[in-house]
Amino acid sequence: MDHDHRHHPDSQKQQAKKQQDQLTEKPKETALHGHAHAIPKDTSGHPPHDGHAHSGHGEHGHDHHRMMIEDFKKRFWISLVLSIPVIILSPMVQHILSFTLDVPYSMYIAFMLSSIIYFYGGWPFLTGLVEEVKKGAPGMMTLIGVAITVAYLYSSAIVFGLGVWISSGNWLR
Repeated sequence: MDHDHRHHPDSQKQQAKKQQDQLTEKPKETALHGHAHAIPKDTSGHPPHDGHAHSGHGEHGHDHHRMMIEDFKKRFWISLVLSIPVIILSPMVQHILSFTLDVPYSMYIAFMLSSIIYFYGGWPFLTGLVEEVKKGAPGMMTLIGVAITVAYLYSSAIVFGLGVWISSGNWLR
């Protein structure tokens, strides 16, 4: 018994396939935290590289994911080391640990080091925040970017004497 499939035109099949592809592509981009550009979309028209195949990219420094992880590690360790003097200079930490360290301009030294930590260590999160907001798909980078920005701005306000003003609620008026 032959059945004629003319009532299912190819365009409907193609539309269904396209919709399915879009549904599976969106979670991939979200899971990559704004780094979807690192995955080639279509390499069928891509000419071969001189002397090596695509599988050798990691051996030739083209492994974006590995480089990103190494960058995160480097930023983490540098930020961690810079955090030590910030923590030691913190009046709250000194009070909790019952010691006093009298360093001239200690709040400003801590502010400068904290600024380096915020901008250098937080850069991947800040750029990720911008990418996610532009796409209209806030995710983990947005969450972390907003959190570190609020903490940095509040700490900056405290250093420059705006803590009482913020606590009093005068900024809401």
